[in-house]
Formats: sequence, structure tokens, C-alpha cells
Amino acid sequence: MPPIADPAQFVPGRVLAGYRLEQQIGRGGMAVVFRAVDERLGRPVALKVLSADLAADDAFRQRFIRESRASAAVDDPHIIPLFEAGEADGVLFIAMRFVPGGDVRSLVRRAGPLPAARGAAIISAMASALDAAHAIGLIHRDVKPANMLVDSRPGRPDHVYLSDFGLSKASLASSGLTGTGEFLGTVDYCAPEQIEGRPVDGRVDQYALACTAFELFTGAPPFHREPAAATIWAHMSQPPPALTARRPDFPPAVDDVLARAMAKAPEHRYRTCSEFAGALRHALGLAAYHEAAGAVVPGAAPAVTTWPSAAPQRPRVGRSPSAGRRWQRDWTAWTLILAAPVVIAAALFATLGPVADDIGASVFAVMLLAVPAALIARLARWLRRRSAAR
Repeated sequence: MPPIADPAQFVPGRVLAGYRLEQQIGRGGMAVVFRAVDERLGRPVALKVLSADLAADDAFRQRFIRESRASAAVDDPHIIPLFEAGEADGVLFIAMRFVPGGDVRSLVRRAGPLPAARGAAIISAMASALDAAHAIGLIHRDVKPANMLVDSRPGRPDHVYLSDFGLSKASLASSGLTGTGEFLGTVDYCAPEQIEGRPVDGRVDQYALACTAFELFTGAPPFHREPAAATIWAHMSQPPPALTARRPDFPPAVDDVLARAMAKAPEHRYRTCSEFAGALRHALGLAAYHEAAGAVVPGAAPAVTTWPSAAPQRPRVGRSPSAGRRWQRDWTAWTLILAAPVVIAAALFATLGPVADDIGASVFAVMLLAVPAALIARLARWLRRRSAAR
């Protein structure tokens, strides 16, 4: 292995693994981030160069490459695309999509607390990304506004990405690079089980996402104290503050949703991040995320469009009031037709006496022949209409 290099030695103009560094755009305790150009494809990238201590640890280096590949395979439009992860010139690096527009923390500092719809849209997108990662066993452990990147370009809606999956905090834990008593994550967003070093699952990310939601809507994390030890104490022992105390324009139901997502015990939280985000949208009176964004929530059945059928519909069982009146008129008419021969014959017998016998009999015979013929014709028309209705 070549000598370990210090990322601070990398300056604009230097080429690392085929990427020409242009400008440093970020720096943290474990890495330096540069805007760079992929000289092979000519595209801009964000190049994260990890600290020398991380590159020196064999266990971390192997797991870092493995988890970077796993995160690159997560299929969700809100996870930052990773182009390459590897080792060059004695350092570990990640090349990912360069996102113009900055991160969500900078957005909140610049614009102040966000409106309900915009904040909920960010939370819903991040919930989708997190659930997709959890589905393949990846846990982020450092969800926060600074790791949410806003792709802002003229003429199209903003798109939000979740970043920093390649630098899994599980890798750091397995490497032993953290000191005794230290925990992994950012203190303002850490769940109690993460602080205590207990086993965690996707609900640790949900807790951090709820802390992020509080910050998007108020401008500050829910448990922030000075010094950091006071923040840790608040996470462990204090209930979440009411968001409506700082945003009275929000409905009280939002407080209940956030309180559940920031419950001290993981089993008291929502089952998934998307379930939390959906409850938040409902409390705010917003449409479901897949309806508002035109996307399908992971794990949900795809929406099916039902088109009206072109086939004629079978008539309903039973009669409408108008049909009942029509049948009543028909039976009245046929009763009169059947009774007419009897009435005419009786009148002839009464007025003409014996002579009327022959006349009445003739008339009666004609009527008896006419009535069945009419009934048969009526029945035939009814059957034709019924066949056409089918």
C-alpha cells in the first residue's frame, strides 16, 4: 500500500484517480469534498476524499468499498448517485453527482423556516430514500439537513438527494476508530439508542428525520443545547418540544406525529420512514406523497387507472318508479281490452233479445281472436327489447 496521504495536501489542479480537483466545497472531521471534473467523461463530480486515519485501517477500507457498492445499487431517485469509490494515492475517495444548489441546512439558514408544503416535500423524499436503503440492510445513522442536497436549476422544480451513504457509520464502528465513550452521528439528531451504543435499525434514521423536520419548520433542531452534553441529556430524558409553540400556524396534530417519530423507545415509533412522512403530510392537510409527486411510495401497490367501459351495462335488478308506473298503465289497458267483449255482448243481449245472440256471438268471437294476437305482438316486442338490453 502506498504511503498514507493527508487530504489537506490535495489542492485545486491536482488529479486524483482521473478526477481533476477544481475547488474545495466542504470539509468535515472525516473528509474533504471537492468539486472536480471527470477527465474521462468531462462531467462535473463531487469528490469526497477521506481522512488518512480511515485509509490506514484495513478493515474499514474493505468495508468502505463493499458498502459503497451496495449504496450505489439502491434504486431510489432521491439517493445521490455514486459514480466510483476506491483508493488512489494513499487515500480513499468517493465520486458522486455534483449537485448545484447547496444543502438543506444552507437553505434553511438562508430562507428561514420553510412553509409546510416545501418542508413536507423534503421529508417525504428523504423518507423514500431511507426506506429504499433500509430494504437492503443499509442504515444511514447520520441523517441531517447538511446531508440533504438540493439540485436547484432554472426552469424546473428542485430535486432533493440524500448523501453520505458511502461513508457508512457502521464501517467506522467496526473499525474501532472511534474512541471509548464516543458515538457515531451528529449530536442534534441522534436517537437515544444510538447515543447508548445499542443495536439500531431503520428507526434510528426515522428519529433523525423527525428532528430534521422540526428544524425545517422552526429553523433549529428540537433538542439543541449548549454544551453538547446538554443536548445528549435532552435526547435521553426530555420529551420533544411542541412545534406549534414556535409555529402556531401549524395544526396541533403535527405535534403528535413528531412526538411519536421522536419517541425514546424505537418500538413506539412508526414502522417506516414513509409511514412517518405520510402521517406528517396528513396532519398538515397535504395530499399523499405519491399523489402529490406522481411517484409510487416504496412497498405500496402501484396506482391503477380505471377507464370507463364501452360495453352497455346490464340493467339493474328491480324496477324504477317510472317502470312501475308504465307496467301499471299496461295492465290497465289490457284489462279494458279483455273486458270489452263481455260488456259489448251483454249490451247486445239486453237490447236486441234473441236476434242479438248471433250478432253477440260473432262480435265476441272476433274479440277473442284479436286479443291473443295483440298479446302475442306485445310479448314479441318486449322480448326484443330485453335481448337488446343484454
